[in-house]
Amino acid sequence: MSAFIFRKFLSTALTLLGVVTVSFFLVHSFGNGDPIRVMVGQHADAATVKALQEQFGLDLPLPVQYLRYMQHLIQGDLGRSISSNRPVLDVIIERLGATAMLAGVSMVIATILGIALGTLSALKNNSWADTVIMGFAQFGISLPSIVMAALFMMIFGVWLDWFPISGYASGFSVYLTLPAITLGIRPLAIIARVTRSSMLDVMGQDFVRTAKAKGLSETRVIIRHTLRNALNPVVTTIGSWFAGLLAGAYFIEYMFNWPGLGKVSIDAVDKLDYPMIQGAVLFSAVIFVAVNFLSDLVYAWLDPRIKIAS
Repeated sequence: MSAFIFRKFLSTALTLLGVVTVSFFLVHSFGNGDPIRVMVGQHADAATVKALQEQFGLDLPLPVQYLRYMQHLIQGDLGRSISSNRPVLDVIIERLGATAMLAGVSMVIATILGIALGTLSALKNNSWADTVIMGFAQFGISLPSIVMAALFMMIFGVWLDWFPISGYASGFSVYLTLPAITLGIRPLAIIARVTRSSMLDVMGQDFVRTAKAKGLSETRVIIRHTLRNALNPVVTTIGSWFAGLLAGAYFIEYMFNWPGLGKVSIDAVDKLDYPMIQGAVLFSAVIFVAVNFLSDLVYAWLDPRIKIAS
């Protein structure tokens, strides 16, 4: 177990180091413009621009900037936002609640409905119900989220006037409805497809036929023997998608004016706010590796045949 954790920790550290390094040089090398000029305007005097460049360390050679950034990063300092002059970590923590609420509600919807629809589709294989469910899943996978958001805003926000299309309120509110459903449809569709495929595979196994031969009820066979053994790939899918949503649903947050990490990241790109962009990328990477690690543990718990190397 300790060897497994050590290997995971080493792999995680190397992954994060690679993400930080690549994102730093990409942002600084291919940024089109001067973030200081974006902040103070094109008509600011040269002395002001020079002073701000020195304040944020942008006057130093790029390798020196990288080494300074890594030195501060080791100390838990993600730098200060160029556009707001606030600590990047404070901005991320401030916006995390809104993104966590949106991602959490979306994944609850996607997980419950995805597993339920996938299971029903497998049990009704080659029936009209199976065709309808898989058709919906194909629609959800094929249609880009940004197009789906525009359609939902037009239909349910403008034509029917059921939900607001922009705004935010803390906690569960009517403002959460459209962005959560829009964000949850694609993972719902994928979870349904993965659940169906895995269920069909498990239903053909010998131990399922043995359980039925023993006279166990259909419900018990499905829940205790079939579904649990079919959940391994589903757990991996859920973990990956939740990590992606929590790291920042960029376009959905931006379109619905939801004040989460996605919106602040897009604003940072628009303002060439290098420290904010790097902080958002790093946070996204941390979320991915953390959720994937937890997914591995749950995967092993669900299937006793999978042993964590000690």
